[in-house]
Amino acid sequence: MVNALILAGDKGEDGKPKALLEIKGRFMIEYVIDALRDSGVVDNIYVVGDEMLKDRIGHLIDGFIKSTGEMLDNIKYSVKVIGDFERPLLVCTSDIPLIKGDAVRDFVLECVRDTLDVGYPIIDKSLNDEKYPDVRRTYVKMKEGTFTGGNLVFINPNVVERATKKAEELIAYRKKPLRMGKVLGFSFLLRLILGILTINAVEKKICDMFEVKGRAILTKYPEIGNDVDKKEDIDFVNRYIS
Repeated sequence: MVNALILAGDKGEDGKPKALLEIKGRFMIEYVIDALRDSGVVDNIYVVGDEMLKDRIGHLIDGFIKSTGEMLDNIKYSVKVIGDFERPLLVCTSDIPLIKGDAVRDFVLECVRDTLDVGYPIIDKSLNDEKYPDVRRTYVKMKEGTFTGGNLVFINPNVVERATKKAEELIAYRKKPLRMGKVLGFSFLLRLILGILTINAVEKKICDMFEVKGRAILTKYPEIGNDVDKKEDIDFVNRYIS
């Protein structure tokens, strides 16, 4: 139903791919590959990252793509290499080892049902606090509640080129409030800062800006957002992983 692209370009302090961190005797990325396979909605799995990954986990995937730079560059380049513009692309990171096939399937089916160009999962803080009370995440207050984002993105590969150009502009302006205000609108930014912006308003802004059909998918699987960034995160994962 979809192709999957695992972003595995991040490296640890030792210079080795973070995806190869070992958790209970397995590489972290293996748990993500398992979830994608078990979902029943992924046709092919590709990994973009360091050559070392190809040697270690190349036999578990359908294609390896050597990293060309930053995240957006890797996504654009990978879409061209994969060359399949008929199937949607599910982009995910390699550092969410708690994720399971059910979470992937639920998210993808929601996006397919609405024929989205872009789908992005969001997680309610209360859900994350209930299931993983000892994990700390960065949250954004919206009118409907407080949410964090997940580490999956559903993308129509045909919109990647134009969408990433606008995304690059936003990234470039992230530390320039005046320029960012002109792009997003100062009223929009103010409502976001005050926590009174609605999810629908954000969706409309993004869809209009990127010229896509997109939606934020409220997921019941907080594992989608629990990524591993530091040693404490590995300790946390070891307590919950099966």
